[in-house]
Amino acid sequence: MPKYIIEREIPGAGTLTGDQLEAISQKSCSVLGKLGSQIQWIESYVTDDKVYCAYIAANEDLIREHAKQGGFPANRVSAVRRVIDPTTAEA
Repeated sequence: MPKYIIEREIPGAGTLTGDQLEAISQKSCSVLGKLGSQIQWIESYVTDDKVYCAYIAANEDLIREHAKQGGFPANRVSAVRRVIDPTTAEA
């Protein structure tokens, strides 16, 4: 399945408490459970005013439906075309 990076604009995201992040994560997992096996959350990175999430999903529509049902913004959804890392330099 394709991998996506979702950019979520959330002012003050970097100041969310552990309890708030736990509640957001629980909501996300609840919605994912309803949507089925065609979408999976990998991980997220919280910055000052944004959250960047990595997902695997059958299509972008599922990503947007997850955001809608969860009440999360999905300001930009980008399909990952390639992945590189330091070992790419060894080719």
